[in-house]
Amino acid sequence: MTHPISRIDHVAITVADLDRSTRFYIDVLDAAIVRDYEIDGRVMVRQLRIGGAMVNLHQAGHSHPLVAGRPTPGAVDICFRWEGPIAAAQDRLAREGVAIEDGPSERHASNGAAGLSVYFRDPDDNLLELLTITDGEGDRA
Repeated sequence: MTHPISRIDHVAITVADLDRSTRFYIDVLDAAIVRDYEIDGRVMVRQLRIGGAMVNLHQAGHSHPLVAGRPTPGAVDICFRWEGPIAAAQDRLAREGVAIEDGPSERHASNGAAGLSVYFRDPDDNLLELLTITDGEGDRA
């Protein structure tokens, strides 16, 4: 039987400074702005595409009630699949001046494949992970 859920559509992150966080995701992960949403005449939500992933940045403290109830900057942990050697991810982070908090560490992807990950933080202290697959066909490590 096919499961009705095929993938995660997007992740919403509450941020302290929308522009600072946008710049980080553009500089470090090559994000592209998809669209902005205004609340009270100001951009308060920004949708970013990062490769095949979608991330919505929500400015903390805006007046529109969120379904999440108590969104907090720094409360997110996201893993992005890195389609290249883990050394390339490390080099990219180093070029952008982003400290690696952990790794490379052995991990397993959602499909069970073995991989390597590096962990780092965004400007709001959210934990981000880049995971590359190291076993089987298409070895990327």
